[in-house]
Formats: sequence, C-alpha cells, structure tokens
Amino acid sequence: MDLIPAPRRVVEGDGSYELSDGTGIVAGEGTEDTARWLRATLGAVTGLAMAPASAAGPDAVRLSVDPSLAPEEYRLDVTAGGVTIEGGAAAGVFWGAQTLRQLLGPDAYRRAPLAADRRWTLPYVTIEDAPRFRWRGTMLDVSRHFMPKDGVLRFLDLLAAHKINVFHFHLTDDQGWRVEIKRYPKLTELGSWRSRTKFGHRASELWEDKPHGGFYTQDDIREIVAYAHARHIAVVPEIDVPGHSQAAIHAYPELGNSDVIDTSSLPVWDTWGVNPNVLAPTDNTLRFYEGVFEELLDLFPSTFIHVGGDECPKDQWKQSPTAQARIKELGLKDEDELQSWFIRHFDTWLSERGRRLVGWDEILEGGLAPGATVSSWRGYAGGITAAKAGHDVVMCPEQQVYLDHRQAAGEDEPVPIGYVRTLEDVYRFEPVPPQLTADEARHVLGTQANLWSEVMEDARRVDYQAFPRLSAFCEVAWSELPAPAERDYADFERRMAVHYRRLDALGVDYRPPGGPLPWQRRPGVLGRPIEGAPPNV
Repeated sequence: MDLIPAPRRVVEGDGSYELSDGTGIVAGEGTEDTARWLRATLGAVTGLAMAPASAAGPDAVRLSVDPSLAPEEYRLDVTAGGVTIEGGAAAGVFWGAQTLRQLLGPDAYRRAPLAADRRWTLPYVTIEDAPRFRWRGTMLDVSRHFMPKDGVLRFLDLLAAHKINVFHFHLTDDQGWRVEIKRYPKLTELGSWRSRTKFGHRASELWEDKPHGGFYTQDDIREIVAYAHARHIAVVPEIDVPGHSQAAIHAYPELGNSDVIDTSSLPVWDTWGVNPNVLAPTDNTLRFYEGVFEELLDLFPSTFIHVGGDECPKDQWKQSPTAQARIKELGLKDEDELQSWFIRHFDTWLSERGRRLVGWDEILEGGLAPGATVSSWRGYAGGITAAKAGHDVVMCPEQQVYLDHRQAAGEDEPVPIGYVRTLEDVYRFEPVPPQLTADEARHVLGTQANLWSEVMEDARRVDYQAFPRLSAFCEVAWSELPAPAERDYADFERRMAVHYRRLDALGVDYRPPGGPLPWQRRPGVLGRPIEGAPPNV
C-alpha cells in the first residue's frame, strides 16, 4: 500500500471492488458531512452519482460511528459487499474517507473525469488506523504576504488530504492586519496595506515598490471556519501581542509607547525582522484588545486562541515613564515580568470565556500564565520547561519544522534562508524530546509545521516551501513511527513516488525530488541565512 500517512494496520485481501452507477452512500447518524464530501469529490471525478441510500445493499459505501473507537480512529473495510468506514466520531469517519480516496489512485484527486469509460476499483483490504497526536497542525502567515480567501480554502483541502487537523491562522503582524474588527475599522482601513514590500529576505536590497495588502471580512472568516469544520480542521486564530503590532499602532497610534516615540508617524512596516515598536502596557491597550478578542470569539469557535507573545523587545518599555510606573504599581521585577502580566491578563480573560490561551515560548519569560499552552519554536527547551511545569505544549521547533526555511544547501533554492531541512530531515523529526518522563510527555499535545511568508509572496511559493515536506510531517504527526534513526525512509520515498502523482493531480507546485525546476528558481534574488542559523545546519 502506498498510503501517506502510513496507517497502523493493513490487511490486504485478494480481489477488488468496483464503484458503479449503482453505488450509493449510506450515511449513519453523524456522518452526513463526510457523505456530502464524498459525493462532491469522488462524484465529480468519477462521474458517478453516489446517491444517498437508505439501506445497506450489496453495492454501497457505508459510513457509521462506532463509539467503541477513539474519536479520530477509523476502520475501513473493502470487500465484495462494498465499502464500510467506521469511526469513533465524525472525524474518524472523515479520515477514513481520505484513505478511501488514496486507495482509488492519484486520478481521484482531480476535479473531473479524464475518460468517460474509466473504471474505479478498490483493492480488498482492512485498515485499522488512529493518530498518534491530537494536535497535528500547520501555521500559515498571511500578514507578511496576504493570501486571498480562495487560496486559504484550497490550502485547507491540502491539509485535510494529509490528515492535518489544526490550522493556525497568523492574522496580524507588523506588516499587516488581516481580519475585520467592526468596532475598530481603521485596523483594516489603514492597517491592512503597506506602501511597498521587501523582495527576498531581510538581507535583500530589492524592493517591490507597489502597495500590498488585503483582509478577510467577518463573513469571509465565517466561511473559512465552516469550510475547515466540515473537514474536521480546527482554526486557531493568532492576534500577536504585545510585539509584532506596528500595523495596529499605525491604525491607532495611542496603542504604542507615545511617551517615547511619535507613534503617529509609524507606517505599516515594509520590511522583515524584529520590530522595536511594541504595544504600550496601558489599560487602554488592554480594553482595546479585549474588544478585538470579543469579536474574534464570535468568529472562531476553537478552544485555543493564540496571542503570539514572541519577539517583544523591551527597549521602549525601559524608556517609557508609563511602563515604568506600571512595573512599580504592580510590584514587578522587570520588563519581562511586565510582559508576563500582559499575557496573564488575557489568559484569565480567555479562561473566563471558556477558551485557552496559546503563545510562543517567550511567554515563559517572567513567569508563565496559569492556563497557558506553549508553542515551542526556539528549539525544544521552552516546550521541555513548560511540560515539566505541567503546561501543555505544541512542539514546532524552527530547526526542524519551519518550512519556509531552505530545502537544500547551496544557492539553488529560490531564497536560501535559514536552516537546511530536507524531506528526510523532516521525516526524522521527533516531537517528544527524550528529556521528558512519560507523565510529562502527556503534555505534548502534538506538533505543528510553520510557514512564515516573508519570502512566500503567493500560493505557488507556499506550495513550493510546504511540499513535499508537509507530506513527511503529516506522517510524523499521525503515524506510530520508530525512533528517528530507525525510520524506514526508503519505504517513505517509495510511497512518495505515488504521492507526487496525487500532488500533481491537485495542482500543487511542490519542489521536485531533483531540485527546483527552472520556473521555481529566482536568479539574482539575495537571500542569506537567518541570523544565528548556521549556513548548512
């Protein structure tokens, strides 16, 4: 079997079952969304009606929920009597349907039939499968380069095809505010556009001298969330505070440290890196962002809300009489504890509304908020510290799973930045560090691959950076793999030979195994390793 991610148990039979015009879908209670998805996707490519059926006849795809299974666990049987998919909950049934699509062959990933007389067969097989981690995430940054709504919906389809169940939506940063907040219209009227854009990474001397921007209306967000929900993907929004906030300060200058700098002259930032202009630690700022989060909670039903918390320079706070007075008033030791106070406020605020705060591992500095979950990006250390202290963790170390980083050494990559992480490197990534005990390891909710968009200006570039490495990552997140050194990468490559054809059918502009194709290169664009990253690590 050439399945990705690899299932836990496969028993192959002798023979095959053929879909026909008479093949119906029997949808048990709770499986209606998956039935609609099967009719829409497989019906379109096969040309078969796959009509709803009320009885389990000999020619049917039967979907049902079996509470004895774990929620995302599924069992798929293909026999002479048809296809049966049972899941512990609706999500398990949907993941089983994704496997069914793979069994039909790469052409099942197209949107229309290639030939009217094509026969669609499934091998007799029994598959029993369940994910290793409950959090199998991918983050997409739409602040540095905006991705229109249709591109986001397409990206969600690609995540679903790889059994990724968390979409971390990075919506705000210095370079653009991307979500409509009705009570603060200037966030999108002013904060969603910048006058120009750095072309290449921060060392580049090239500029694209035209405005760049865009944002999602609240109805766009509702559509994205509903589309993801139908594919059993939770959308976790990120509103970055108190750093990475210049777009918001441009729209509302009173949010910045106006007792230190002239915040009214700050534009939406047009370059990359760590920005010194951060939010002022005032009651006005807290009330403003409470208003932002109130509208956000109406749009995003996810349990987790990400507040950023990363890369917040403290220089302005050190110079600010307002910030220093707040430190004294609260009896804090230093500016790190001031940031911790800021994050703790929103941890409490979100908890009171039944939500959970997530932040990058800098939120550990100055003391971790009681209910906070940590996204460990600066290596494993933050995640280890948080897990040992009893906090939940999502492992996403930049050295392993920042997919905007280059895929090969040398200058052949379009923009050769960051750590070199090949397809094999990602396949050998292990989310749970050995320093954790079994009890501590239970706090590792899962893992996440991140796509920062400084050098990804459109969907084609996102495709190139994400794939095929996201295909390796999905197996790390889903499958029960042996220790990294013992993983059978040769077998994964064998299965990828078929999976590349699935990606071709989906129209994914991935990086081929032999390196970039001519139109994927960018001759002359400057790109250097990110500061602190060895050139060929």
